[in-house]
Amino acid sequence: MLPEVSRRRSLEMAPGPSAPPRGERCPVCRGADFSVPHQANCSHWFCGHCIVGLWLHGSVLRPSDCPVCRRPITLLVPSEVASLLRDEPEIAPVMNRIKQYNGHFAGAPHSVVQWLLDQPFYIRRMLAEFRDTCQGPPLFLKVRVTLAVALSLLYLLSPIDILPEGALGCRGLVDDMLVFVAAYAYVSAAYRAILVARHAA
Repeated sequence: MLPEVSRRRSLEMAPGPSAPPRGERCPVCRGADFSVPHQANCSHWFCGHCIVGLWLHGSVLRPSDCPVCRRPITLLVPSEVASLLRDEPEIAPVMNRIKQYNGHFAGAPHSVVQWLLDQPFYIRRMLAEFRDTCQGPPLFLKVRVTLAVALSLLYLLSPIDILPEGALGCRGLVDDMLVFVAAYAYVSAAYRAILVARHAA
C-alpha cells in the first residue's frame, strides 16, 4: 500500500480524463482509494500493486486475465496521478513492473476479437485526450486522424463509387462502410501504437 502522505497527495490532485471514476473500487483489493491507479485495455481500473501482484502470482509468461471480465490484459495505462508521482520511491517499483509487463505483452499480436473488444477503451481514451486542452494528443496523431477522417468523408461525399448505390441499391453502401471501418481501424491502431510507446519498456 502507499504511505499515507502519498495517498493524500494523489487524492488532492484533480482527476483528469484518465482517472478512475469516483466511488469505484479496485476489483482485487476492494480498497476504496486506488493506489497507483492503472486502466487495463478492457477498461477496468486496478491499483498498480494489485495488478502486478496478480501477474506475478500467475504465469509470468502470459498476460493476466482481468478478474472482472476474464479478458487478457495486454496493456496497462497509468492514471494522470500515477504518471505525475512515478519518481517517488514507493511508487517507482510498481511503475517499473507495469512498464515491464507492457514491454512483454503490449506489442504481442492479438486476435481480431480482442481488437474489437478493446475498441471502446482506445476510442474513449483518445477522445478524452483530444478534449484535454492542457496536454492533448501528439501532433502527428492529430494529423493522422484528420487525414483519415478527411479522406473517408471525401470518398463518402464523392459521386464516384466503387459500388454505386444507384445501380446496386443498399448493396452499394458496402464500399462506404468498408472505407469507414478502414479509417476507424487506422486511427485506433495509430493511437494504440502511441499508448504502447508511452507505457512499454
